[in-house]
Amino acid sequence: MARSDRAFVQTVSGPAFFPFFYLGAKHMVTGYDHILFLLGVILLLRAFRDVVLYVSMFTIGHSTTLLLGVLTGIGANAHIVDAIIGLSVVYKGVDNLGGFARLGLHPDQRLVILVFGLFHGLGLATKLIDLAMPANGLLTNLVAFNLGVETGQILVLLPLVALLGLVRSAASFTSAARLTSALLVACGLIIMFQQTSEYIAS
Repeated sequence: MARSDRAFVQTVSGPAFFPFFYLGAKHMVTGYDHILFLLGVILLLRAFRDVVLYVSMFTIGHSTTLLLGVLTGIGANAHIVDAIIGLSVVYKGVDNLGGFARLGLHPDQRLVILVFGLFHGLGLATKLIDLAMPANGLLTNLVAFNLGVETGQILVLLPLVALLGLVRSAASFTSAARLTSALLVACGLIIMFQQTSEYIAS
């Protein structure tokens, strides 16, 4: 979260729905780790109903731990959670490349996405807990932030889904999807290495 946003959050005393809604949307739109995971989730989905289903599982997961984490004050080490979020990106890249299928593993993707969604939400909760949001107006501001996250998620997904729909029938799509999945694995590993290194150094 940007320094100016941190300063704003720490000066709020009372409900501030629209500013927190904006902060939630901004965090999702600029959160490259969340975007990479969502890209991996929808990359090979052909039916729109499947996109809605899998994204809904992710939404249920991260909304649950975001809301409960902040309200109960239960967080985790930010570096460890972010490393797990990097792992989620690696997982989707490997899964899209057929890595698990070749090993004879066929995990329920709905459950996997839900579980990783819980960690994504825990990451958001941990960041908000670190900001020590004031108790006055906490529930309103927290709900506003979560609604902003969902709105930002939609703003990210709509163009991605539209673009994938346009290029999916191209002869080169399979190769492009494999390259994209390989890049997801690389990006996820970088996130994991960076966060693990920062955790060790802290």
